[in-house]
Amino acid sequence: MTEALLAGGVLGLGLFLLVRALFPARPGLVTRLLALDAAREGTDAPRMQLVLPDEEVSAFRRGLGVRLARFYAARGWEVRSARADLALLGKSFEGFLATKALLSASGLLAFPLLAGWLALMGWGVSPTVPLWAALAVAVVFFFLPDLQIRRDAARMRRDFRHVVGAFLDLVAMNLAGGRGVPEALMMAVSVGTPGASGAPGAGGAGGAADSGEGSNWAMARIREALGNARIVGITPWQALGQLGDEINVDELRDLSAALGLVADDGAKVRASLTARAATLRRRELAEVEGQAGERSQSMLVAQLLLCAGFVIFLSFPAAMKMLGS
Repeated sequence: MTEALLAGGVLGLGLFLLVRALFPARPGLVTRLLALDAAREGTDAPRMQLVLPDEEVSAFRRGLGVRLARFYAARGWEVRSARADLALLGKSFEGFLATKALLSASGLLAFPLLAGWLALMGWGVSPTVPLWAALAVAVVFFFLPDLQIRRDAARMRRDFRHVVGAFLDLVAMNLAGGRGVPEALMMAVSVGTPGASGAPGAGGAGGAADSGEGSNWAMARIREALGNARIVGITPWQALGQLGDEINVDELRDLSAALGLVADDGAKVRASLTARAATLRRRELAEVEGQAGERSQSMLVAQLLLCAGFVIFLSFPAAMKMLGS
């Protein structure tokens, strides 16, 4: 009965894939509306392509990723959080989708491995157990890339916020020297000291690879956005806002909105930037104190468990002697 169900399921899946390959689905209403909104936004303000190409993606993975990306776009699945994390890490969305598909497919190989191992051991177990185990492994492997990019992007986004605070201080100092807002922004990113990034190990994941500077990758990413603003024909604060939307950093979006409102008044811009930098430093200090408190609590729990184990180790022989007597 199980073999017949498996054969029928495989046959039905093959027929479904054949029909979808011969008669591809037409773009849905959501896809058309998204394309219309993108075209309307493109007429107002051009946008920059900030996602860096992933050079490690092979031709097979790239082709598979392109087909999966079209499948996602046809159904209106934007996956904005994953796209923002990938943009921050400097990885392509197509390579990410191809990795998820290949990992899930490799997880299905657990079925013949488990079935062969059970047959070799001589255990008369139904094929249902290896099948469900393989499906569980495939599901876990499918979500592993999401967990990895979410973890790496959270660390890099925290370092990026630290750089934004230093960037605001540099812009305020340049404004105090008599420069305009565009010149102050460009001079601030040109300084870009290595100690301003605070992410010595994160450059290999993205922005530092294209700038050649592993210690100030975040400032290089801001410099690249401001430099591309001149080519595209938008203002520097619009470029910062687009970069904030692309990598999901609220501080850059707030900075873009503030500069767009008061770009003509240097004194107000300088005061606003100084206040924002102080707010970012206080928030970062609060986060560091919270993390230190969590680690202190975890160390306390570990010490309590160690003490409890030591007490059990000392009292176990006496307890066994009393129970035996």
